[in-house]
Amino acid sequence: QVQLVESGGGLVQAWGSLRLSCAASGSIFSINVMGWYRQAPGKQRELVTTITRRGTTNYADSVKGRFTVSRENAKNTVYLQMNSLKPEDTGIYYCNAQDYSLKNYWGQGTQVTVSS
Repeated sequence: QVQLVESGGGLVQAWGSLRLSCAASGSIFSINVMGWYRQAPGKQRELVTTITRRGTTNYADSVKGRFTVSRENAKNTVYLQMNSLKPEDTGIYYCNAQDYSLKNYWGQGTQVTVSS
């Protein structure tokens, strides 16, 4: 069992920055890939970024160059540094973890609101 808890969301102006954190607990040894998804009101949840246990990263085109994902395995924590935020980045951001059996775990979500 893996539990994920996000933090760091809030209200920020366009071109501002936020850093999200996701702390994992439980059977953390089983986690391979972690990442972030987001969901705007009335929209489907979409992938933002992923990072493997070894640190290989991937980003959605919409955030590439603005967002940076990182991982501290010793602290069982993944971060999302969000710079140059745009109003279209607004949504609930969910931490995700996938174990080596391809089972997914989800955090409760943290709200990010970007004002123009």
